[in-house]
Amino acid sequence: MNDAVRTCDTVDGTAEEVAVDTATRFQLRVAGRTLEARGCLETLASGGTATLEARACAFFAARQRGPALLVGLVPFDPQAPDALFQPQSLGQGSGGSASAPPRFRGEIHAEPAAAQYAASVATAVSRLRQPGALLQKVVLARTLRVQSHTPIDPHALVARLGRDPDAVTYLAPLPVAAEQPPAWLVGASPERLVSRRGRQVLSHPLAGSAARRADPEEDARAARELLASAKDHDEHRYVVEAIVEALRPYCDAIDAAPQPTLHATTTLWHLGTRIEATLRDPATPVTTLLAALHPTPAVCGTPPTLARDAIHELEPVPRGFYAGAVGWIDANGDGDWYVAIRCARVQGTQARIHAGAGIVAGSEPAAEVAETATKFGALLAALGADGALSTDSWSC
Repeated sequence: MNDAVRTCDTVDGTAEEVAVDTATRFQLRVAGRTLEARGCLETLASGGTATLEARACAFFAARQRGPALLVGLVPFDPQAPDALFQPQSLGQGSGGSASAPPRFRGEIHAEPAAAQYAASVATAVSRLRQPGALLQKVVLARTLRVQSHTPIDPHALVARLGRDPDAVTYLAPLPVAAEQPPAWLVGASPERLVSRRGRQVLSHPLAGSAARRADPEEDARAARELLASAKDHDEHRYVVEAIVEALRPYCDAIDAAPQPTLHATTTLWHLGTRIEATLRDPATPVTTLLAALHPTPAVCGTPPTLARDAIHELEPVPRGFYAGAVGWIDANGDGDWYVAIRCARVQGTQARIHAGAGIVAGSEPAAEVAETATKFGALLAALGADGALSTDSWSC
């Protein structure tokens, strides 16, 4: 990659040295079209998600040059600092071409190991089944730590992920110290958190999943079993109900289908519900809705405070921007935000791949281990490391 170090002016007038990739800094590919944001004109002063609306409004009010757009990431923890910036220039296209990945050379370690993750799931299920339990769902994640013998190219990685036409692929820079190599969040999300165009609002949550099968008859059977699964319907219902309730203070005419439908990616079937609404006040920006919705029970659980406490206790690796949101905001208050899942943090020769599963009272630890293994599949294939999960530690 062609990297440089330059000084970016921040919104509050200070300057900071950040690692800047002189190629594309941000990509968001939706339905075959790619938003490309190049260069860093200004960085938005970071803060928690609750303050994003005020910071974005102040930024656009003071803007004197460049695109009227901010792109970037918010983290899983809504109180942690986000990472958004104003690009120097914008482009749209069909995305980069994807070459076949070279065979992976390096080491991959599961953190935690499958047995430890299963034990954490069992602990969560035990709490969920207690009489009078307030916790109804918690999403538990695990990771793969990747050490490659050669640098990992995030642009090539996102292009390979883009071969799945149903996934929203993204490449977003992460804040690092100037002396460190650039870092990126690279992923292929199936899930729209929230979009706003004028008064029209759209969310399309997914929760409940089953692995795809190579045989068409077995694949169709897996889809039917998912549609009939009481456990997966419970998991999905918590998400839809939470999103509808979060939108009520801001929206009229909220339309959510009474039953979920199937949504397919290359590796998984999902239960999905399209939720459409109309803003009561047309001046309400997408940042307000983002703060109200994030994090949803699809990546956190319900009630959210109890679920976050369980996540902090049971997950050994901090999430950072995994299970946050990736997207853009413009000066009109419009924007698109997608849940930052099915992703890897890439920096130099290292990567960390994340995957999670929704745990409810009917969950089985072995099944959740298998679900997270399936969710690792797309990133492992893009790295050329298919089959790396046969053991908890793998090297080549």
